[in-house]
Amino acid sequence: MADRPILCIGSALWDIIASASAGMVDGADIAGIIRRRMGGVALNVAVALVRSGQPAALLTAIGNDPEGDALIKALEAEGVDCAFVTRCDDPTDSYLAVEHPDGNIFAAIADCASLEKAGESILAPLNDGRLASAQNPWQGSIVVDGNIPVSVMEKLAASDAVVGADLSFVPASPGKARRMRSALKAAQATLFVNLGEAEILCDSKFSDSNIAASALLALGAGRAIVTDGPNSATICTRQTSISLTPPPVKSHSTTGAGDVFLAAVLTAEQDPKNSIHDALQAAIDAAAMHISRKPV
Repeated sequence: MADRPILCIGSALWDIIASASAGMVDGADIAGIIRRRMGGVALNVAVALVRSGQPAALLTAIGNDPEGDALIKALEAEGVDCAFVTRCDDPTDSYLAVEHPDGNIFAAIADCASLEKAGESILAPLNDGRLASAQNPWQGSIVVDGNIPVSVMEKLAASDAVVGADLSFVPASPGKARRMRSALKAAQATLFVNLGEAEILCDSKFSDSNIAASALLALGAGRAIVTDGPNSATICTRQTSISLTPPPVKSHSTTGAGDVFLAAVLTAEQDPKNSIHDALQAAIDAAAMHISRKPV
């Protein structure tokens, strides 16, 4: 693995996940299990990276409150570098989701108000020399999630401090998929999206991940990686395209599966011996394991 950390920029918060005991409908009030755990796309990717042996550092905003202190403590216990996290006086962000018994999300709300309010301040370490600067650009991989404001994403995509960096962008949710158009300002940016998010970005319907990935390249992405639940996932570049189908698994929770998938691709790519096929297979296997693991 590389010694240089992968920078993960975006949301870091507490997830409140309710697992319903039966299928949910509007207005339902049923029994279930409610859990709190670390969450947020950037955080999930960072944790998955360090668990696989790849160093990761977070650039995010976390409140100066007990919830924020607990979150930092939990992250540092995992081995995530939190030295460049922006602490703010606003409450630590949170995410609330209700899942069907099969693990698919019935409804969710992401409260990223503190991250949105912090704005460009979370990028300071990439501009003031602590991590990089325009004169000394970051050399390595950076993951950016769609929870950051569009203005911040545009600034980052066009920044001299990340010229030459491997930039990967992920929407965080279908509702924020259109923010990925800002990512196309970055040369050779990689887009990690699911099929629905690709359709929103391209204003089109697609029958499979391969067609969707090709459309994203035509839109301006340097590389597109598209998932489609239990159907085939695709990595598409200017030179080649490969699709693989996930194994059938019993699903317990889909929350965070895309983040685990992304981290597994980046981890596999740190080893030059791995092919595109190897990276996609590793990601599919990691996501399948995440989905089929019973919550604790």
